[in-house]
Amino acid sequence: MDGAWCAPSFPPAIPMPTALTIPSEAPVMVLPGAVLLPNGIMPLRIFEPRYRAMLAWALEHDRMFCIAQMKPEISEAVTEDQFFHTAGIGLISASVTQPDGTSHLMLQGIARVRFEGFAQTKPFRIARIRILAPIVSDAEEADALMEEIRERCSVLRVNGAPLPESFTEMLGKVTDADAFADAVGHSLISDVGERQLLIEEPDATARLRIIAQLLRGQFPEG
Repeated sequence: MDGAWCAPSFPPAIPMPTALTIPSEAPVMVLPGAVLLPNGIMPLRIFEPRYRAMLAWALEHDRMFCIAQMKPEISEAVTEDQFFHTAGIGLISASVTQPDGTSHLMLQGIARVRFEGFAQTKPFRIARIRILAPIVSDAEEADALMEEIRERCSVLRVNGAPLPESFTEMLGKVTDADAFADAVGHSLISDVGERQLLIEEPDATARLRIIAQLLRGQFPEG
């Protein structure tokens, strides 16, 4: 199986291009246990012929493709109902091709998208996509949840170690609820089912509720 999602990490914020246009159609890479949240960074190794062709196509066009998560207990997504149709679309920020034809790349999440059908299925899928624009349904509640999450993160320990100081400092500076929710979700939520919930929810307030509840359960105070 091509590609691999790495364990939660704490990448520095990478500025996105200011004039970035998301196409109406984009290739789709289907992986088990992989969810690309906006602004998250996903390292990938590309070796299957179909995904080599997909990468070449993407590099010739918009340098973007989608990461769709395979549904549980599916070993190979043969049909379109075997993977989730809400996914993250990412920008190829770096790509290096090896002498054997494989490639290593870094994919930076841009947005949530919903597949509205497929313009192509072979040798790789190209989906017609609809962008799920972020919203904040309750700004006051979002602010309160962000403050709770900041306080919880200030004392969290993951595998016995405190969170990196740079990460907690970054959370203190981020005031945008949408960006905040995705930063915490990418870095601290590792369960693939929970990450799928986060990619499917465009409302930042609702995502913050989910994250706060998950952190209360995974990292109880005291």
